[in-house]
Amino acid sequence: MKSRFITLPQEIERIIRSCEVCNVGMIDLENKPYTLPFNFGFDDQTVYLHSGPAGKKIDILRNNPDVCISFSTDHQLYNQSEDVACSYGMKYRSVLIQGKLEFIEDADEKIRILNIIMRQYTKRDDYKYSGPSVANVAVMRIKADTISAKAFGY
Repeated sequence: MKSRFITLPQEIERIIRSCEVCNVGMIDLENKPYTLPFNFGFDDQTVYLHSGPAGKKIDILRNNPDVCISFSTDHQLYNQSEDVACSYGMKYRSVLIQGKLEFIEDADEKIRILNIIMRQYTKRDDYKYSGPSVANVAVMRIKADTISAKAFGY
């Protein structure tokens, strides 16, 4: 089986939208890799995240906003011979996005982004939010500097 690079924007978006989480890679305060899963929203080549307003990941991202985000879906184990371990593999589709994370402070923009995130999971984007809930959530935007996508076995 061969890997193929995916360049069609609509196919890349289909992969991203079929994922339940994304994994965000960052560099921690000791210059070591640190990766966490996030719920997300995606719109116009931009990834949106939310989190509690304080903690290790917030400190890391405020210190160094460069991130790499991975999406992976359609996993399917295959083999050429059930008895030969080396003949096993995994089909998949994946997307990598690199960019700089920025924190959003404006309450109206936070609400717009939270609705994009909710749309990823519920297909709705018309929710109501209380003032304290908006004030006490960290909302982040990553505009893609680079996007690469690949499929293996499909």
